[in-house]
Amino acid sequence: MRKRTLREIDFVGRRVFCRVDYNVPLRDGQVADDRRIRASLPTVGLLREGGARVVLASHLGRPKGQVRAEFSLRPVAEHLARLIGAPVRFPGVVQGEQAEGAVSALLPGEVLLLENLRFDPGEESNDAGFASALARLADIYVNDAFGAAHRAHASIVGVPQRVRPAVCGLLLERELAYLGALLEEPARPFLVLLGGAKVADKLPLVENLLERLDVLLIGGAMAHTFLAAQGLAVGRSYVEADQMPLVRALLERAAREGKRLVLPEDHVVTEEGRDAPTRIVERPGPQDVAQDIGPRTRARFAAEVRQARTVFWNGPLGRFEVGAFAEGTRALALALATAGGTSIVGGGDTAAAVRQFGVEERMTHVSTGGGAALEFLAGRALPGVEALEDAP
Repeated sequence: MRKRTLREIDFVGRRVFCRVDYNVPLRDGQVADDRRIRASLPTVGLLREGGARVVLASHLGRPKGQVRAEFSLRPVAEHLARLIGAPVRFPGVVQGEQAEGAVSALLPGEVLLLENLRFDPGEESNDAGFASALARLADIYVNDAFGAAHRAHASIVGVPQRVRPAVCGLLLERELAYLGALLEEPARPFLVLLGGAKVADKLPLVENLLERLDVLLIGGAMAHTFLAAQGLAVGRSYVEADQMPLVRALLERAAREGKRLVLPEDHVVTEEGRDAPTRIVERPGPQDVAQDIGPRTRARFAAEVRQARTVFWNGPLGRFEVGAFAEGTRALALALATAGGTSIVGGGDTAAAVRQFGVEERMTHVSTGGGAALEFLAGRALPGVEALEDAP
């Protein structure tokens, strides 16, 4: 069901509590990668231009309910101020009289960023008192933090339960539109490309999307479990033995439903525990560890991607952060960038990969939330989305 959006409400002069995802890397007290901050700028800009009194809130890292200087959002506030060309007030607290006074002093169009929400243990526990304290800072609630929408935390669930209207920001609206289209009527052929290490993380998504997709490509470390489930040699490559029964059931279902499931035909391997040179093999030997998909698989996967009209990709196809094992992921990133269809990239490592290979801007949509995207496409309700108002 569609949710109400920021563009559908009047927020002139009102205090707007906007949950953003500013969980960004810091280095030497400076923001090292500001992509998540930049992703929020359309929403922040719309609020400022519309005369809202903007109260931004985010978490950063895992301070575990304690105030820790290395997780302060002060460097983020300073960086945001440079991006928007205007001051960003930073009261240095999360809630209480000091925060309430700082919010009351805001003029229309001004911006304030609260301190790290996770400095208070009430954030992650969705404590009612903490949620009520945050709610006292707001007349309107906006969620623009898709990357945290799968967390039932106070700022994600507790505040919108207490503040109405509670609506989507522009980034969250965009995420739900693109990912939601994959669950409805994607242009066909619809191809899903999965990699990464853990089968357990991806199986719910595959089970939910299998009836909708036409082609499923599986690479990365998770492919080893699928290959082993078919009785094929994988050497000493990583295998999730406890997932084998579920994988076999999935393979049987895919065959039964006529879905094309394509696994690696060759691999780039090294011998375990040695600095041996890489080799390309069809099947890993007893001492081999597969580190990347091989050239034949790259060509097959790339050809499949180019024939699809809709592609969802989550998970690298090898250890792409190591140059010798980056070619599989690079080849598929380039193929997707030139395919011409709709290309939806999951967050996390996959988003990092398309950035590393210089093709991020050529994707239709790069999600800002890896875990949230997987939960959403697995058909699970996201607490942060469920807490928002439905559209009329």
